[in-house]
Amino acid sequence: MMRKVVIAAGVLAASAVAAQAATLDTVKSRGTLVCGVSAGFAGFSAPDSQGNYKGLDVDYCRALAAGVLGDASKVRYVSLTAQNRFTALQSGEIDVLYRNSTQTYLRGVTLGLRQGPINFYDGQGFVVKKDLGVKDIKDLKGATVCVAQGTTHEVTLGDYGRANGIDWKPLVFDRVDTMYQTFFGGRCDAMTQDASALAGAVTTAAPNPADYVVLPQTISKEPLGPFTRNGDEVWSDIITWLHYGLIEAEELGVTQANVDEMAKSQTPAIQRLLGASGDLGSRLGLDNKWLVTAIKATGNYGEIYERNVGKASPLKLDRGLNGLWSKGGLMYAVPFK
Repeated sequence: MMRKVVIAAGVLAASAVAAQAATLDTVKSRGTLVCGVSAGFAGFSAPDSQGNYKGLDVDYCRALAAGVLGDASKVRYVSLTAQNRFTALQSGEIDVLYRNSTQTYLRGVTLGLRQGPINFYDGQGFVVKKDLGVKDIKDLKGATVCVAQGTTHEVTLGDYGRANGIDWKPLVFDRVDTMYQTFFGGRCDAMTQDASALAGAVTTAAPNPADYVVLPQTISKEPLGPFTRNGDEVWSDIITWLHYGLIEAEELGVTQANVDEMAKSQTPAIQRLLGASGDLGSRLGLDNKWLVTAIKATGNYGEIYERNVGKASPLKLDRGLNGLWSKGGLMYAVPFK
């Protein structure tokens, strides 16, 4: 009986190891990372005039491809809607989901998916035309509000309205681009979405951005981050430590421009991060210098933020909660040791 138990345990352990390595092995064998993104969120994921995807989420895909495959260009982007994003990951159509996806309790325990570390702290906001004269969310009583189907925004809109006696009239859309066209066409009094996405929509989709204002209040917490499949712990760990590596790089002053020089540093924390000591890459099935390659491709978290949604971008968002913990934000890297 004991022999049978030991054999069974060995089989289970072998199966677990195989499951854990599945996505990493698939990506390496294929030679391309398949990354689920959005096609319509300026600053996060949107194709430019040449069809090249750009944005904060896209840079995470590029950094991941660089770290795992050694080449940031080895990514195939799959444009997903709010309705099909999780199904695409569950079915294996994509390797990882980076698509402005809010992490919630129910998504964490019912989808068979694992929520990665939060890479953007947001909140649900509202945009209106300035000439509507709205200064506060409560001024929207009776308003028609454009909202995307299959999102946390649709649920939160109803919850907040009931809790605060606001009888707004939701107009629900299955496609974000259609929602933008309808709102900027004048059909809705307001539009609700993550505040960062609204800033991007006004910048890129409004006929005259100066005619619109994103209200200062938000009605929810929207912690955004990647999703991977349960049972694939090695792959999920790589996605987790990629994020922490980009944060740690910013904390330690490691940038896209100086990463090669910093790799020669005698500072223990920098040596571990950049693979000069500790064998931290090989423990994930990667080259020990995988984060050097990732940072050379995209820069650290601060560089990714500023380029895509920060002051160097059309959105010009403050760092706020997305600043480093040492500067009043919530971004904090788990130590690499």
